[in-house]
Amino acid sequence: MIKEKAIETLQIEADAVKKLINHIDDEFETIVNAILACNGRVIVTGMGKSGHVGRKIAASLASTGTPSFFMHPAEAFHGDLGMVTANDMVLAISNSGESNEIVNILPIIKRIGAKIIAMSGRRESTLSKNADYYIDISVEREACPLGLAPTASTTATLAMGDALAIALLSSRNFTAQDFAVFHPGGALGRRLLLTVENVMHSGEDNPVISVHKTAKEALFLMTAKGLGATSVVDENGKFIGLVTDGDIRRMLARGAEFLDEPVEDLMTKNPVIITKDKMAAEALSMMEKHQPKPITVLPVIDVEKNEPVGIVHLTDLLRQGVV
Repeated sequence: MIKEKAIETLQIEADAVKKLINHIDDEFETIVNAILACNGRVIVTGMGKSGHVGRKIAASLASTGTPSFFMHPAEAFHGDLGMVTANDMVLAISNSGESNEIVNILPIIKRIGAKIIAMSGRRESTLSKNADYYIDISVEREACPLGLAPTASTTATLAMGDALAIALLSSRNFTAQDFAVFHPGGALGRRLLLTVENVMHSGEDNPVISVHKTAKEALFLMTAKGLGATSVVDENGKFIGLVTDGDIRRMLARGAEFLDEPVEDLMTKNPVIITKDKMAAEALSMMEKHQPKPITVLPVIDVEKNEPVGIVHLTDLLRQGVV
């Protein structure tokens, strides 16, 4: 009985969301275009369960490029209506369309001059009749066997809010980089906003050795810097190659005599490089996809001057959460 009732609840709510497809009409498109043309914010309001859903809708709008915040309707009647300007649009949520707290603030919102979008299950409700636009969130029945607890109706409201947010996102050509700007603290933000310059070792921490130095000196430098590689420059400080600890190991397999040979004899003359303005995620991708096998270090080059300005190691990227 328990499992059957849970499955029935999910089925009722899934059906309610699926039937919303029929509610996406020309008026919905008109609403999207009106929000796109709006010079203010989308202020979401709702009471009770609709208010809880409204907070999430406001958060979704704000994080996807549409300036938005939630206004509690009861607090609005006691001063918070000062948040509303004539340039704003108010998205008022009420399944019945008769919530007193919502209905009571409609005249003030109209007096201010903000446009009202009703998100309601009843087109003939007081809210819908006094709104400039209407979004239909009606459902056939609630999942609650008593028909009292908002279940399917709140799920439908949440889904319609997502549909509105994503329609606006697409219309704005909102990109993953734009999304990351609003989420700088998360893994996505780190992955999309960090540049190579943010993670590379530069200045005194950037290992650079002259082509005239020996393999032994290169080994000492790499050990001191702890990055497993060093850029090689000519007498003018121009980048001409890279020596890695892998190069050293391969030479050691033949004997230790090479340690007194010039760096030029063991360096890679055309290594994979990157510039400091590239995204850190791109550096990671270059390392992972390198053939015939992945690499762990990239010299960072000022291509105009052909000078090594830094070096980035795989561990630096992983430490910063670039995955």
